[in-house]
Amino acid sequence: MRAMVLRRAGERLAIEDWSDPVPGPGQIRIRVEACGVCRTDLHVVDGDLTDPKLPVVPGHEIVGRIEAAGQGVAVAPGARVGVPWLGHTCGHCPYCRSGQENLCDAPLFTGYTRDGGFATHAVADAVYAFPLPDDLDPVAAAPLLCAGLIGWRSLKAAGEGETIGLYGFGAAAHIIAQVCRWQGRRVFAFTRRGDAAGQAFARSMGADWAGGSDETPPAPLDAAILFAPVGALVPAALAAVRKGGRVVCGGIHMSDIPAFPYRLLWEERSVVSVANLTRADGEEFLALAPRVPVRTTTTIYPLDRANEALDDLRAGRLEGAAVLAP
Repeated sequence: MRAMVLRRAGERLAIEDWSDPVPGPGQIRIRVEACGVCRTDLHVVDGDLTDPKLPVVPGHEIVGRIEAAGQGVAVAPGARVGVPWLGHTCGHCPYCRSGQENLCDAPLFTGYTRDGGFATHAVADAVYAFPLPDDLDPVAAAPLLCAGLIGWRSLKAAGEGETIGLYGFGAAAHIIAQVCRWQGRRVFAFTRRGDAAGQAFARSMGADWAGGSDETPPAPLDAAILFAPVGALVPAALAAVRKGGRVVCGGIHMSDIPAFPYRLLWEERSVVSVANLTRADGEEFLALAPRVPVRTTTTIYPLDRANEALDDLRAGRLEGAAVLAP
C-alpha cells in the first residue's frame, strides 16, 4: 500500500510504500476510497496531541470497501464501510459497561494510536466500522465520519434550544447548520473577524446571521457550540448565551481558556466538553443525514498532496471539508 506517514511531530508527511496490512482477529482490511482531513489530524501532525504511535498514518474519516477479514469476522467482500476516530475500546472498564464507551480507559484512536486512512488501505475493528450504502458518494460521505459525528454529539449536548451559535464555520459547522435548520432551529454563525467569505458561506448553509466572533449576535443564544480550538471563545460565547444557556466545546484540543469574570458563568450558564463518540451516536447520525439531507462541501486532493490539504486547513483557506481520494 501507499501511505502518507508522520514520523516526527511537526514534520511534513512523507509518501511511503508499505506492505499491505493484514487484518487480525475481529478486524477488516479496507481499500480506502476517500478520507476526510480533520482539524484533529492537524493536532496530531503539529504535536498538540502528544502521544501518537510513531510512525503513524493519520486520517480518521475513512470511507472504503472491505477487501479482507480476520478471524471471527463474517462480512461480504466489497461492502462499503465508514471508519471513525474511536477505533477500539476495552469493553470492560466502568465507562464501557455503562454505555459511555467514548470515555473508555483503554481506547485506540484511528490515525493517532493506530494507523488511519491517509493511505490506499487501512485496518479497522469490524465492530467499529459503520455499514454504508453502495450508492453513497465516498468523497461526500467522508466528512460525516468525524465532522458530522462529533457535530451531532455536540448538538445533542447543546440541548433543545431554538437558537444555536456555531463558533468556527468549517467542516463540522457546515454540516450541523443544515441539521439545525431541518430541526427548525435558528443558526447564528461566528467566524474569524473580517472573514466575509466565511460568513457568506455560512449564510449559504442556512445561517440566519453570520458575523465575527467578536460581534454580539442579534439575539441571545440558547446554546453555543465551539468548533474553533480557541480558548478565548469560551468567555465570548458565555457572554452571548442567555441565562441557563450552555457552551459546548466540540474539539479534542483547545488553547487555554483565559480567566473571565464569574458573572459570565452565573445565572446557571454552563460549559461542557464533548469527548469522542459512541457507536450509538454514529448509527443515529448516519441514519439522520440522508433524511435532512446533509450536503457536504468538499475540496478533493490526491493522496500525495495531503500536506497541501493540511496547510489549507491550517490557514483557513477551505470552505467545508478537505478530502483525500487515493
